[in-house]
Amino acid sequence: MLRLYEDVLPNGAALALPALPRMIFVVHGAITIDARELVDGAAWQGEGCLMVRAGNAGVTMWRWELAAAASEEPMAAGVRSQEKLAAALQTLAPGELLLRGDSVGFPPGGCAFLHRHAGPGIRCLIEGGIRIDTKGLSTSFGPGAAWYESGTDAVFAQGAADRPTRFIRVMILPRKLLGKSSFQYVNEADKGKPRVQQYKILADAPIAWPPAA
Repeated sequence: MLRLYEDVLPNGAALALPALPRMIFVVHGAITIDARELVDGAAWQGEGCLMVRAGNAGVTMWRWELAAAASEEPMAAGVRSQEKLAAALQTLAPGELLLRGDSVGFPPGGCAFLHRHAGPGIRCLIEGGIRIDTKGLSTSFGPGAAWYESGTDAVFAQGAADRPTRFIRVMILPRKLLGKSSFQYVNEADKGKPRVQQYKILADAPIAWPPAA
């Protein structure tokens, strides 16, 4: 299962997390992990146990985790945690894996032509608006909304016409794609068209999965 949580921690609060492959993205505020301060737009990736401490103004953060279906959600006093989305990764590739987190931006009116990815993942919109067309359905998302893409299903993405759009994404990919794009055009004619998306890699790291017994 890949799960996305939104955690809201007031100042002085701390959240202990078990060992799991995960990425944390700071939406607003600040956190400290292992004496490293992370502020708006920063991300942390790792697999070990950790303690997340909120900064002086508190924090809202998004937390992606790869976990067994029966895993329990950690609790902490004063912390509000909400599961935004969970998905069983039925299209996960066999063999060694990596966790990739990135920020994907579109200019006003920008789109991603019909495409697939080499692995499944969960996206969450941080600004603008986006329409996702896949499997005969069109769904529009606003800031804070999350959606899942299997990787194998073809997707067309249309950003808002009047403002920039950006989402944060975590995918679980074959390790052979470390440092390489997972994007695959569906239609040959689209390969010559300009790609307007802007990418910022937040995490790209091999992970141990399934975990050792």
